[in-house]
Amino acid sequence: MHASIAEHEQFRNFSGAKLRRSERNTKEKLVILFIPEREELRQGQSYELFRIIIHAVRFFVNLHAISRQLSKKISTFASCIHNEKTMQLEETFKKVKRASKSLALLSDQQRNEILLAVADAIIDRQDRILAANAADLAKMDPKNPLYDRLQLTEKRLTDIAGDMRNVASLPSPLGFVTKQKTLPNGLRLHRVSVPFGVIGMIYEARPNVTYDVFSLCFKSGNACVLKGGSDADLSNQASVELIHEVLERFGVNPDVVTLLPATHEATGDMLNAVGYIDLCIPRGGRRLIDFVRDTARIPVIETGAGVVNTYFDKDGDLEMGKQIICNAKTRRVSVCNALDCLIIHESRLGELFELVKPLLDHKVMLYADVPAYQLLNGQYPDILLQPATADSFGTEFMDYKMAIRTVTSLDEALEHIDSYGSGHSEAIITQDEQTARRFQQHVDAACVYWNAPTSFTDGAQFGLGAEIGISTQKLGPRGPMALEEITTYKWIIEGEGQTRP
Repeated sequence: MHASIAEHEQFRNFSGAKLRRSERNTKEKLVILFIPEREELRQGQSYELFRIIIHAVRFFVNLHAISRQLSKKISTFASCIHNEKTMQLEETFKKVKRASKSLALLSDQQRNEILLAVADAIIDRQDRILAANAADLAKMDPKNPLYDRLQLTEKRLTDIAGDMRNVASLPSPLGFVTKQKTLPNGLRLHRVSVPFGVIGMIYEARPNVTYDVFSLCFKSGNACVLKGGSDADLSNQASVELIHEVLERFGVNPDVVTLLPATHEATGDMLNAVGYIDLCIPRGGRRLIDFVRDTARIPVIETGAGVVNTYFDKDGDLEMGKQIICNAKTRRVSVCNALDCLIIHESRLGELFELVKPLLDHKVMLYADVPAYQLLNGQYPDILLQPATADSFGTEFMDYKMAIRTVTSLDEALEHIDSYGSGHSEAIITQDEQTARRFQQHVDAACVYWNAPTSFTDGAQFGLGAEIGISTQKLGPRGPMALEEITTYKWIIEGEGQTRP
């Protein structure tokens, strides 16, 4: 094969040009790679080689162009799919919004009957729920700290049904006149509690939340949009299907409780559902809560992560302390009210081993600061004792792990809580009332305990029936959020034809 005159000319042009390494043109880059370095070849003695080079360059250039076009088409196709899904979810949000209006037509007695029927269905059809939950559990390592949160048992379903019955027994939060007055011109003003409308809930591996949110929202006249995590998707689907069956039996639009796909895209669409979702509540770890707070275009109530401390004061009772610390740490390690750090006054270090000895039955790993480590070393098993690091404090362990910090005074304990606490729940163990009152006044948290474990931070334990989350923010609800906290109000004004001058 012989090279054409045009190819000869191309060769001379290429070989004579001073190609710069910084040149971004794809063809020139490839020519630099292919042209031999020997001068005799660049001067015209191997036209056949150059012919191959030219064809190779053209091939790669064409391949690059095709790749770019294909990439654009794939991107366009993916965008179209996302837009279609977004439009589908927007239609879902519209249905929920319309359905929320129908809840106003139900009396409190009707709502209660439906809640009791759902509670009965949970027990009657628990095999179906547990089978779906078992499928979710099979995909998770039992050593994962979230495994306990994900797991449903017959006892837990019984407790869930009991909480729902408790919610049904509570007074309605709607229609309460929280303020009223008559103006000098005769206008009568009433501020009355009403539902928000549609509440969005984002949560992780917590299938019990599905029932808690439904019961509280339904009782308070709110529709709910649920966005659960993929870990609990089958459990959530089974739960919502059960609720829908009961609603349809009573002639209620099932759209009042809607479960979204367990995808990140659904989360983004939910957080941008302006005009459809009136309030969003995230319930999960720090990463989830931060993402929702930073991304949402709809109102958010922040339920913060629980970094929980308990201070054992110089005047604390040893036996009481042992029970409180063990209960706060080991009752359920994966929940947000579980104890993460024990703060101990240095004068009580001699009793530290006795204080934490009950934790041995649960194989709790301790991360102790220098004074505590020196005291426990040789008493607490080496395999369960490690020196504390900077990361040991301010960590929500959600596991059988606990940090220990030694302080010289109440002020130092308060400073530690200010630095590492999350504003969730804090506790003091002391027999000195003055010390306790100062602790209660200083600590900036939603729940502050004196001689009681933080494990009580729970809507049901507070007599609220259940909870939709534990708010750690100060604007709006704070602490366990139940019926009253998921209502708002409107002003009702009545007159006899008055006009404003």
